[in-house]
Amino acid sequence: MNIATITTGWNFMRILRLVLGVLFAYQAFQNSDKIIGFFSAIFLFQAISNTGCCGASGCAVTSPISKNEHVEEAIFEEVKSNNK
Repeated sequence: MNIATITTGWNFMRILRLVLGVLFAYQAFQNSDKIIGFFSAIFLFQAISNTGCCGASGCAVTSPISKNEHVEEAIFEEVKSNNK
């Protein structure tokens, strides 16, 4: 992990993880609770490293068609009925 990863790319979810991590850490120290401290460490790690539960952009949906693949256009033919 480099400094550029830590200092760039801050969005709402990353700030929310940081705030939750700090609040959980405060509660963990105040109440001497190791479980809340563990969750605080997880949230702080996710905020600092810009990862989520699936990793960095792990939940992104990939495109089924690659950019280099040629897509053929369908040719349609109009069919008229002879009924009056």
